[in-house]
Amino acid sequence: MSPSSPPAAPHHRAPLPDTVPVGLPLRTGYLVMLVVLPLVVLAAAVPFAWGWGIHGRDVVLGVAMYAISIMGISAGYHRHFTHLSFKARRPLRIALALAGGMAMEGPVTMWVAEHRRHHQHSDREGDPHSPWKYGTSRRALAKGLWHAQIGWFSSSPVRSNYPRYTPDLLADPDVRRLDRWYPATAAFSLLLPPALTLAWTQDWRAAALTFFWASLVRYALVHHVTWSVNSVAHAFGPQHYTSRDQSRDVRWVAALTFGEGWHNLHHADPNSARHGALKGQTDPTARLIALFEKLGWAYDVRWPDEHRLAAKRLDAGRTVPRRVSPR
Repeated sequence: MSPSSPPAAPHHRAPLPDTVPVGLPLRTGYLVMLVVLPLVVLAAAVPFAWGWGIHGRDVVLGVAMYAISIMGISAGYHRHFTHLSFKARRPLRIALALAGGMAMEGPVTMWVAEHRRHHQHSDREGDPHSPWKYGTSRRALAKGLWHAQIGWFSSSPVRSNYPRYTPDLLADPDVRRLDRWYPATAAFSLLLPPALTLAWTQDWRAAALTFFWASLVRYALVHHVTWSVNSVAHAFGPQHYTSRDQSRDVRWVAALTFGEGWHNLHHADPNSARHGALKGQTDPTARLIALFEKLGWAYDVRWPDEHRLAAKRLDAGRTVPRRVSPR
């Protein structure tokens, strides 16, 4: 280069795309595992109960596995891995990822990438599962609710781009290892309840009943309850805080998801470790995180700030509770 030559222009890396194509075989697998099988199982539950019944043991195991799965999604996949609401010691971080995998909603990196893209474009073009995708009429909303509940994952030819949305997880060797182990985690989730029944009763028929109720029905319920946050909690219920989307508070969704249904505050303050900060908004996941913090397993917890919440309140005449942390 001569002394009179202009300096070379700085090299700017092109922005990473939001999404990447996904092949038909993978889409078909998603369709079967995440859409078709849960619907078939739920449809079979009533006639199965009529013909074969349900044992109290199946209820106990089903409820226990449901709680582990939901907490794995709520405290693990969502608040810890997606939004970094708290930091976790390595054993807890691994345990949360395994518990989230037991919900059988996909490996942690995939789940986090999809959810971060949702927040990037919430209820706008690019949101993978907004119920407002087709418009605001009743017919459009009905179609949008189906899309937000199950259609988005089976019909979309693209998935969120991992390097764009999850560089932190791709850099974590534990997470990469858990992603590879995800099929084994899902299999363990399905086989653990009947294995426990078989060990207790030595009865294969009893184990088969447990497999139906505590594995298949539980798995289907977990999916549709968590996906109700995508659909119902973006369409119905009150809004107490300002947000740039249609996120709402839905009490029954919050009860079934251990606090995730207090969705309006979550979108107003996504990194908060607590989603239900108003009087009467019980948030079991936040209480679990507080327990982890007390035990020293979690740290740098991002509890809501009362002044920031007050500034976001839509109803300025009502005060925010002073103790918004469950500590």
